[in-house]
Parts: sequence; C-alpha cells; structure tokens
Amino acid sequence: HRRVRKQWYQRRVRGDDEYFIVGSADINQRSMSGRRDTEMAVGCYQPNHLWTEDAGLPQGDVGAFRKSLWLEHLGELCEEYENPGSIECMRKVNEVARSNWEKFVADDYEEPMMGHLVTYPISVGQDGSVESLEGWENFPDTEAPVVGGKSGVLVEKLTT
Repeated sequence: HRRVRKQWYQRRVRGDDEYFIVGSADINQRSMSGRRDTEMAVGCYQPNHLWTEDAGLPQGDVGAFRKSLWLEHLGELCEEYENPGSIECMRKVNEVARSNWEKFVADDYEEPMMGHLVTYPISVGQDGSVESLEGWENFPDTEAPVVGGKSGVLVEKLTT
C-alpha cells in the first residue's frame, strides 16, 4: 500500500505576494503556554514591491517564495496561481487538493498525486457546522477521528 504512516505537523502559511508569514504555533496548551514547546514565526515584507493600480501584483522575492512553496505543494505553477487572491486561484487549489485526497485514499495506485497538498476530510455547513466527509470519520489506516471534540478550556468555536 502506498500510504505511509506519518506524523502530521500543522503549520500556518499566509501569503499574498506583499506579505508572507510562516509559523509553527498550534492552538493548544502545549504550544501556547510558553513553558513547553518553542514556537516560531517569520514575516517577510518588501516595501518596494507592493500592489499598485498601475503595476498590479508585486513581483519581488516574497511573491517568488510563495510561488516556490506552491510549486512544491501543488506540483505545478499554472496561470490560476498568479493571483493568489482570485476566486480562480481558490477554485484551482481546492480542485487539486480534492483530487489528491481521492488519490491518497484510493485502494489502487493508478495515477500519482499532483504535489502533496490534500484537502482536510471535512465539510463545513453554511451555519459553520463541521462534519467529516461521508465514510471518513477516521483518518485512513487509523482510528484517529477527523473531527475533534469540544474543549473544556478553549472557547466553544475551537476543537481539540
């Protein structure tokens, strides 16, 4: 079977070609207490490479960094990825992530994944309710639940 058990680490990445932040802090006691894990984040900004009406999207190293990460995780750079804030870009990223999830959980290996970004196996309702995808209450090859439970400590909108 091609799935290999991995330890999953959650990392936050936010970028729009003007400003980029990458960090390791998770929303849990271990990460946020300041006494156990060491967490880090770095922000990148180039004031000479900003979006303008005339020039459009910035063309500096911050944008090049985003594109290199997207190439790694999405397996290609295509026209839809040029403007990370566009609806076309969001749709293309979601399409690749869904396709990769379907390939990842398939029992037979017909076609390789495009990069290695997969969608998280949940659906979010219009009211904000969160449910696992049908048939995927647990992560593949494990008994680990996809949807967490309510925390007795954190605010109601967060899960652990």
